[in-house]
Amino acid sequence: MLTLFLTTFATVFLAELGDKTQLATIAISGSAKDPKAVFFASASALVLASLLGVLAGGSIALLIDPNILKVFAALGFVLIGLKLLWPLTQKA
Repeated sequence: MLTLFLTTFATVFLAELGDKTQLATIAISGSAKDPKAVFFASASALVLASLLGVLAGGSIALLIDPNILKVFAALGFVLIGLKLLWPLTQKA
């Protein structure tokens, strides 16, 4: 369980660094009079979004084999990566 916790924490932490959620939080806290309220609101929003992801993932895993879900997730990330890299091949 500890390994799963640490792997999930590291993955989500790294995925969230520098994303639009963090940038929005920085922008809001820069103009807010109460940065603690911004922190608790953004942390609560991330927890709620994660809860929805866990519930959706758990429900889908009951219907579809988790290994198939992993393959689809991996293919999705590969396709996103290729789409991001595609413009670089056009400039060469």
